[in-house]
Amino acid sequence: MVSILCIIPARSGSKGIIDKNIKLFNGKPLLAWSIKQAQQSSYDMKIIVSTDSEEYATIAKQHGAEVPFLRPINISQDVSTDFECIEHAINWLHIKEQYNPDIILQLRPTQPLRKVEDINKCLDIFIQNRKKYDSLRSVVPFTKSPYKMYSIQNNTLVPLFKKVNDIDEPYNICRQTLPETYLHNGYIDIFNTDIIKKDTISGDKILPFLMKQTDTIDIDSISDWNKALMYI
Repeated sequence: MVSILCIIPARSGSKGIIDKNIKLFNGKPLLAWSIKQAQQSSYDMKIIVSTDSEEYATIAKQHGAEVPFLRPINISQDVSTDFECIEHAINWLHIKEQYNPDIILQLRPTQPLRKVEDINKCLDIFIQNRKKYDSLRSVVPFTKSPYKMYSIQNNTLVPLFKKVNDIDEPYNICRQTLPETYLHNGYIDIFNTDIIKKDTISGDKILPFLMKQTDTIDIDSISDWNKALMYI
């Protein structure tokens, strides 16, 4: 049996929707939906919420999650990374509780429509393959090919890719002839805890969990919020 730590990152200070992570979504604080999903999984796991807010911590505890610490303000900013959040949690639990999980399941609170069966399926797949892969990420097909994109340098368009496979100037080629690409949608992330030592939460070998664009809505704006409510 592998030990599983579920981390739900829920900092305060969101700009698009004020206090988004505790705003009531269909009667429950947004972060409570991810807690409930983890609780209903067929896998036994430790569930913690990483937050910088006492108010958020109280709400998370009311819904059954552990909040063993408050995340430091310096890694709870708009530009703070998932890696900083995860590394802090792992180090704190190792030092304070001598707790060292085998794998991490990251559930972002912006996915209230996440299906428990998808959590179970992803854990099944990753646990069976964790010796061959560093992590698993849910992805969706990306309709706008990155091979046709540019940056601007010194007021000049510069293609991001001048060649892909054996195709020259992919930015001048029909999208249908270019390789398929996929976008990380933040629905489910799983990874072996030991890759944290390599300063990564994805590693080099990432197992894809392929989804359709219509399978979920990641709430980032009020329009996303209203659209998600229509799927309840």
